[in-house]
Amino acid sequence: MARTPILSTRVLLVCAAIGVATGIVGGVAGLVTPVLLATPLAIAYGFVLGAHVLPGIVAQEVLRMPLVAILTHVLAALVATAFNPVWAGRFIGTALLFGAIQEGVAALTRYRAWGAWRFFVSAVIIGLVVALAVFFAAHLGAFPLWAQIAYLALSVLGPIVWTAIGLGVGAALRRAGVARQTVRR
Repeated sequence: MARTPILSTRVLLVCAAIGVATGIVGGVAGLVTPVLLATPLAIAYGFVLGAHVLPGIVAQEVLRMPLVAILTHVLAALVATAFNPVWAGRFIGTALLFGAIQEGVAALTRYRAWGAWRFFVSAVIIGLVVALAVFFAAHLGAFPLWAQIAYLALSVLGPIVWTAIGLGVGAALRRAGVARQTVRR
């Protein structure tokens, strides 16, 4: 007797569609990043980096299942890589890190709590990770104090704002019926 797969074909296709759409957003964020870093608006880098939370947030909000965040993140990273192949490692590394954090928070609730608070917990954790990474990567010590504070605040705020956007998109997709018949029986 054949076992039922953990993720059905329908779930995989939904993850792929979300991965392509959010991968385009991530690819555009990747294209904007070098330009942004070369301007006085470089303090917004962490905010732009926060866009990479979208694949997991949208997938978990729509499907509410284990493994969909990490899978969708990896698919989105592959799409984003088409925009800037040199950053393939960064896109995939970010996808694995953000997806693992989102899956980890969901696993702590045993994939049973899907309130907005749970998504924002993962967003804050990711925001803190981003702020820490940005602090070292951007050599913030060379910036005036106000710019350091703004840089770090925007780095934490970015994933939170993008999470709110992702929840809105995911809720709209659920209302449109995208999640029908994806729940295992």
